Formats: sequence, C-alpha cells, structure tokens
Amino acid sequence: MDKNLIIEAPATTGWEVTAEPFGTPDATALRRAYYAEVAGRYWDRPATEAEVDEGLADDPADALVPPTGQFVVGRLDGRPLACGGIRLLDPATAELTRVYVDPRARGTGGGAALLGALEEEARALGAGRVRLDTRSDLVEARALYARHGYREIPAYNSGPYAQHWFEKPLG
Repeated sequence: MDKNLIIEAPATTGWEVTAEPFGTPDATALRRAYYAEVAGRYWDRPATEAEVDEGLADDPADALVPPTGQFVVGRLDGRPLACGGIRLLDPATAELTRVYVDPRARGTGGGAALLGALEEEARALGAGRVRLDTRSDLVEARALYARHGYREIPAYNSGPYAQHWFEKPLG
C-alpha cells in the first residue's frame, strides 16, 4: 500500500488507519502497550518496564515492511490508539501480528478499522488468505476475529503462546 494512502473506517467511527514505520514514537508506544497487556495477562500481574523492554528487544520489525509486510497505526480522532502488523508467511498467505486497540478505545470500531486496513495490506502483498494465532485469555481478540469472518483452523505453527489459530480467505 502507498504509505500516503489512508484507509478510513466509516465516517461515524472517527478512526483512520495508516501505514507507519515500526519504530516511530507512536508505533513504539503502541507496541509497548500491546506487549505490557499481553504479558501482564499471561503472567497475571503487570509487566515491568524492564520486561517490556526485554520483550520488545525480541520483536524484530524486518518482516513488517514492504515487500514482506506492513505495520499500521490507527488513530481515533487523531489520537494513536491502535496498531497491527501483517507479514507474508508464503506468497499466498499473510499473518496478522501485534493487533492491539487501547482498552479506552475498545468498542469504538478500531478493531474493525485495523482488520480492514491489514487485510488491504495483505491483498497488496499478493496474499489470498490471512492467518493468525492467539491465546485463550485474549477473549476480545478472538471475538473480534470471529465477528469479521475468521474461522478457527488446525494449528499452522507451534508458537509457544499459540492456543487458537484462525484463517480468513481474502475475496
């Protein structure tokens, strides 16, 4: 996708999702918030700043740039409150990763706006389907994916935190 192209959610939501480099201040703050939330849920306690730093050190951005992927930031009324990435697993299959909506903005259409933009990015990369894995405790994410046409499939990877796998054909 052209980095200047804006994918807009319906006008009533106030969301705009744009491609953005993985390391910008807004993208970094959102990735930190994502990691703090998923790690905190997994450990059943808040993640420390050091733990977030360590987790992000193992979070390479090289697959989330064209021609193998893309990272996007979603803004609600101009405020960066969501992010996500897409990367090619093979020429026909893209994978969603780092999908996050700030808890204060959940229920406002941000998840749908992110998925729409990331699916467009996957199409632009030539993918005909999108896959993802997630955990059982990320119930909001699993509900979001199911609402938007993702269906559970057998495991396609053996990620240490993967407990549910989803796929959606891109038509």
